[in-house]
Amino acid sequence: MTIDEFQKADLRVATVIAAEKVEGSEKLLKLQLDVGEPRQIVSGIARQYAPESLVGKQVIIIANLEPRIMMGLESNGMLLAAHGENGEPVVLGVEREVPPGSKIS
Repeated sequence: MTIDEFQKADLRVATVIAAEKVEGSEKLLKLQLDVGEPRQIVSGIARQYAPESLVGKQVIIIANLEPRIMMGLESNGMLLAAHGENGEPVVLGVEREVPPGSKIS
């Protein structure tokens, strides 16, 4: 991958405003985010994270993916996570608070 290709990914800081389990799914959470504007993302992290534990946290998302429908809900971006020792997702965040929507470079 070239640096030009990498720079096409719009990585942003988002603040989680609300989170809830997706009805009918064991692994999906619906997240309402502030990315300088409201945005909804559906993410497969429900087995590792209680919804209330994410509210107020700042996370990293890819903001310029095409919308995707998951369990009937539109997801407008992707939450970034590392893989833990056992392959479980570990949500990526920032070291200190920054304005929602801050671009990552």
